[in-house]
Amino acid sequence: MNELLDAVLDAVASVDPVLRTLLAGIAIMLETSVLIGLVVPGDTIVIVASTGVEDAVQFVALALAVIAGALAGESLGFAIGRWFGPHLRASRVGRWIGEAHWDRAQNYLGSRGGIAVFLSRFLPVLHSLIPLTVGMSTMTYRRFMAWTTPACVIWAFAYVGVGSAAAEGYRALSAELHWAGYLFVAAIVVFLLLIVGVKHLLHRREARHMAARELEEHDAEEPGAGESAAVGPGAGDRAAPRTPTGPGPADDASPAPGPVRPRHLA
Repeated sequence: MNELLDAVLDAVASVDPVLRTLLAGIAIMLETSVLIGLVVPGDTIVIVASTGVEDAVQFVALALAVIAGALAGESLGFAIGRWFGPHLRASRVGRWIGEAHWDRAQNYLGSRGGIAVFLSRFLPVLHSLIPLTVGMSTMTYRRFMAWTTPACVIWAFAYVGVGSAAAEGYRALSAELHWAGYLFVAAIVVFLLLIVGVKHLLHRREARHMAARELEEHDAEEPGAGESAAVGPGAGDRAAPRTPTGPGPADDASPAPGPVRPRHLA
């Protein structure tokens, strides 16, 4: 095991640090903006790149590159959604993604607003679709970046930190322990299982929220709902549409009613 890991880590470390850092940043940008994340998770890219970190300067540089790449990818995804979103959704690529995923992203954004943007960084599929969906909504770019930036920072430092710490620990122990490789693998597996568990809990929580919202909408659309909504104290408040939570005006976070049309970037 040690020999195999030595070969892998040496191969990663042999790449010029500047080139490795730039490649990681570009890969994360593409992963978010052009739906590569649906095929190759960004988690894998960052962990592999972080195993080559050898000092604090490389650690900070890689983390900043990943953050910059993620924000650039989110921005590009936002622009694509604003200019070409409906056409992309109706294209062959959009059909391959599946209408159910598009509807899920749109409903999630409409229900949660900025919180959906923040949490989507940690949820599979949604982290690739939410930037496009936001671009097709009325949320402003400034509001979008205000929510996605802290999520990208947390995500980047978590993955770079775990990958580099595991590799550093392995290098320190490999000369003395012949089973140090198993410790390295175990550390990565435990971290990934923890991440999967957190994602699963977030997914279940948000799924329950969406199910409750859909039930409310279904009840509101039943015959007689309009008459009952106008009767009794506070009925108008109950019939009012939900507004997304988060900083800024609710209008900025809610999807545009009716068919979605691209808007020009401000």
